[in-house]
Amino acid sequence: MMPSFALLSALVTLGALFSFLSYRVLRLPTSIGTMVLSLAAACALIVGGHTVPALQASAHLLVSGIDFNQAVLHGMLAFLLFAGALQLDLKQLGCERVSVLSLAIFATAISTVIVGFLFKTGLHIAGIPISWTQALLFGALISPTDPIAVLDMLQRVGAPPELKIQLAGESLFNDGVGAVIFVALLGASAKGSGHGSLPSPATFGALLLGEAGGGIVLGMTLGYLTYRLIRMVDSYRVEVMLTLALAMGGYVLADKLHLSAPLEAVAAGLMVSGTARRFAMSPNTRDHLEKFWELIDDIMNVVLFLLLGLQLLILPLSFSLLTAGLIAIPIVLIARFASVTAVVRTLAVCRQRVTGNVMILTWGGLRGALAVALALSLPQEPARERNLLLAATYITVVFSILVQGLTISPFLRRMQGRLGNVSC
Repeated sequence: MMPSFALLSALVTLGALFSFLSYRVLRLPTSIGTMVLSLAAACALIVGGHTVPALQASAHLLVSGIDFNQAVLHGMLAFLLFAGALQLDLKQLGCERVSVLSLAIFATAISTVIVGFLFKTGLHIAGIPISWTQALLFGALISPTDPIAVLDMLQRVGAPPELKIQLAGESLFNDGVGAVIFVALLGASAKGSGHGSLPSPATFGALLLGEAGGGIVLGMTLGYLTYRLIRMVDSYRVEVMLTLALAMGGYVLADKLHLSAPLEAVAAGLMVSGTARRFAMSPNTRDHLEKFWELIDDIMNVVLFLLLGLQLLILPLSFSLLTAGLIAIPIVLIARFASVTAVVRTLAVCRQRVTGNVMILTWGGLRGALAVALALSLPQEPARERNLLLAATYITVVFSILVQGLTISPFLRRMQGRLGNVSC
């Protein structure tokens, strides 16, 4: 079995190579290019594994030694969410706070239910049984958007800053909301309900509110303490190290206290972004901080996609897995459109304006690293349903990145005349 350090080294080496090829050959934004190459490598592994039995046997041995739930849900997610939070400017985010929070909370919740209902219904029609819990888990993991990868293209077509803030802000918060719903569903269904049945609303609500609220408070508290420490030094090495300690230590502490570690990471990152980065860091430190966490984010994305490729390599190829993925693609788009429409129209009634129109928010809502991370963290049992969700997630993310991600630039150019500016 390959040692964990050797596996990590191989994955990071591939990530570096993909970044180089993206920059020199594909001429794509690094985030999009590395994802495309990672997906291509994962596809090659899947095809090769089912062509060369020895490769699939090696993958079985390798994957059996990885605790995906521990590595991803209780590890890598900390870096993804904290890095995302640092990319936001709280002052600019304040201009879009109503639309961002409404889309992040209500659109994500609505989309989770719609995806769960349509996914179960679609699979039932196709003769593929799946429980309500598993269908809703898929809704929770696939509903959060990941438009960070498309921000380079938004910049290229001259999209208003408000649209970029709205997409990035919504992505960050609905990542946290989606992760909390996912974890709460897992925890509530494991506690008291029977196998495959839905948790009671009271159990689910108590878990959601208690864990979410506690995670936010803990993240804000630790973020403020880190800000006070950063004010006392003037060394980018020390200050960046403190943010790294906050991202890792805060996440572990939230886990130990049974609070929402994803929302703790988001809250802590926003506190650092809104206080330490604005008031306690020199321009040199801010530059090092941003570059460090951008690099961490890129590495995590590449590693996650390659890990998913390894996981899919050991799945038995079947028509049901492909069917689940093909059913999921239109369902996810329909749910995104319906949930965004509901929120935008409700805000319009309340005289609140949303920067981007429904079509832009729908097509610009990419699925990416978070969906992969949550899918990998699914329990090993029931194995058949886990395999269905992994395949559906992979196929949906491939479509999102290759089709939505690579067509968003011309799409936005056509829609550019409809984009309005919003002032505080």
